[in-house]
Amino acid sequence: MKLIQAFLTENPCYRANLDRADERYRVFQDRGPVGLMLHSVGCAQPSAEVFVRRWNRPDYDRACVHAFIDANTGDVWQTLPWSFRGWHGGGSCNNTHIGVELCEPDCLSYTGGASFTVWDRDRAVACAARTREAAAELFSMLCKQYGLEPETAILSHREGGRRGIATAHADPEHLWTGLGLDWTMDGFRAMVRAKMDAKSPDPSPEHAPLYRVQIGAFHNRAYAEAMLAEARKTFPNAFLKKE
Repeated sequence: MKLIQAFLTENPCYRANLDRADERYRVFQDRGPVGLMLHSVGCAQPSAEVFVRRWNRPDYDRACVHAFIDANTGDVWQTLPWSFRGWHGGGSCNNTHIGVELCEPDCLSYTGGASFTVWDRDRAVACAARTREAAAELFSMLCKQYGLEPETAILSHREGGRRGIATAHADPEHLWTGLGLDWTMDGFRAMVRAKMDAKSPDPSPEHAPLYRVQIGAFHNRAYAEAMLAEARKTFPNAFLKKE
């Protein structure tokens, strides 16, 4: 996972956090997030950088999320510090959850609401898989950082709406369903858990560190050879190396 910091410093949400504008911002910053919410942008734009440019303006007072995940590369563009209160869910989840947007492939066209047509399904599925994998990596990192359990702390925007803590949106499940995929949020949470539980592999022998013991260093070769002769009485494999 490649993490790129591109904070939306001109967005009014960023400024409100800097000013700790009211109790909601102060509480979020002092306590930290208690949940993570997964969104999808709802338009055919795979580039996270495009959203960063559009949203990083003083007059863009409609939304502000913590990160976008690029559909072409899987790169995570962090747009708010994780400890800042965002404007992403349109409800009380803004006071509790980090919000992350999945960018969407450019080979689809929305026909109304959450419905769309797609003309290159293979490419669209590859983009969706790329963002889902990167999101699982990111959420695994954040769950570890803030001591969160993915089974209870992670929601989609759709699930947040059904709980009454976010607006009634369908993302990101609408994208997966519209592409004919059987992916679910339960499956996503299981991915995050698996990544959290995975152990780092032991380094292979060819990449393992090698520790050397040096007992002398001389500019005069005769002195070096004398030391070598002494060392070989105890360590027959000792050798002389010129640098």
